[in-house]
Amino acid sequence: MAPGSGAAAGSDDARRPADAEHRAGPGHPSTVNDGALGASRAAGTVTAEDALTARRRPWRAALSGAWARSPWWLAVLAIYGLSRVWGWAVFSVVGGQQGPGPWGDGALGYLDFVATWDSDWYRTIFEQGYPTELPRDSLGTVSENPWAFYPVHPLLVRGIAEVTGTGWAVTAATVSLLAGFGAALVLYRLTCTAPVMSTPRTRGGAAVPALWTVAVFAFNPVAPVLQTPYAEALSMLILLSAILCVVRERPAWAVVFTVLQALTRPTGVALAAALGVWWLWRSVADVRARRRPWYRCVDRWLAVALTACAAALAWPAIAWAVTGEPTAYTETEAAWRGASDVIPVLPWFHQATVLLGPVVGLLAPVALVVAVVLMLRSAPVRRALPFFVRVWIAAYGCYLLLVLNPQTSTFRLLLPWAPLAAALVHVSGSRAYRTLLVVTGAVLQIVWVGWLWHWKQLPGGGDFPP
Repeated sequence: MAPGSGAAAGSDDARRPADAEHRAGPGHPSTVNDGALGASRAAGTVTAEDALTARRRPWRAALSGAWARSPWWLAVLAIYGLSRVWGWAVFSVVGGQQGPGPWGDGALGYLDFVATWDSDWYRTIFEQGYPTELPRDSLGTVSENPWAFYPVHPLLVRGIAEVTGTGWAVTAATVSLLAGFGAALVLYRLTCTAPVMSTPRTRGGAAVPALWTVAVFAFNPVAPVLQTPYAEALSMLILLSAILCVVRERPAWAVVFTVLQALTRPTGVALAAALGVWWLWRSVADVRARRRPWYRCVDRWLAVALTACAAALAWPAIAWAVTGEPTAYTETEAAWRGASDVIPVLPWFHQATVLLGPVVGLLAPVALVVAVVLMLRSAPVRRALPFFVRVWIAAYGCYLLLVLNPQTSTFRLLLPWAPLAAALVHVSGSRAYRTLLVVTGAVLQIVWVGWLWHWKQLPGGGDFPP
């Protein structure tokens, strides 16, 4: 987890409950009294309605009081833990409906069901490592192979398994589960760096908008992948830690997490681009404002950005060194598209015209780019997200536009945009609105797992990947 300050101080709120209520607003859990009489008023009086509610539902008063007193980290862990229980239930129910497929002849238990799809590739790396020779078909085209999958997650799992003696599925799923908890904690701290997201606070010191942000992230439609033997959870922990280090101006730790991210998921490329753009932007701003001369812009953050660029090239270079083929990585990535090369941007137009027709299909990618630009310029995004986070959102969007072949996996690949949950929460302070965000995401998890994780034979063979 990224280094950061400890739990947000809430001692003043504990000493001054009236002030805490004033900031949190009436009816918020932070205004709930710890005693049996339920909610206290700022003036210290208790209404007959409060007393009646406390007598009829003492468990509710006790639960609300415990929640209001919880430190921020415990509240985050509770929210994320509840989301993973929900994910377990969804996977268990849908796995019980699985028919014959590549991973069995019928229903699958929870652990067997989550350890499917790309988990097989990570398992291959876990057991055999990476091939020294690229597999090719009869035409000489590179076939799908493990070089498309980055090494930190499977090699970390292998190291833990050698110590614990556990197998692939249980070890990898546990690593992902724990990494997801860590990612939720870091996301909370990152969200709190925006002043509008750090208040009001509960008596335990937890920032209410940041807790809602964690809830929206934890219950988002593709969040179940965070408890599978995929690299997504570990990648989110490292990525959010790197972003937090940049926002908090900690270059040494930013280098560590940036290099790790470059060897965990391909998002290291976008992170390097974001760091470069951010350094250039602030350097130009400082020079124009005469805060420092141009030669002083050659600073630690330029070193961080250059290190990130070098790290982003490390994995393709390693694939070249091991296989002896300079294009080993790019040809492997192209194999998933059924092509020999990775072509930028055009796959978006191709897929759009296939799905929407020649006219709408040509306009749809342009409209999507315009929508993202407008979203980044919107008031909720500008207020709820620090500048570097917005740069990251833009850089990752450009990365997807350049290299992604859009398909059903695109939903999962949007996870690195997790900080946008803060902007969604900031749209309205209404508890009903925020609850709707969480509930909608939880329901859509059933759709995502049932539609994409559940394997169904397509007429032409195979199935849509999650």
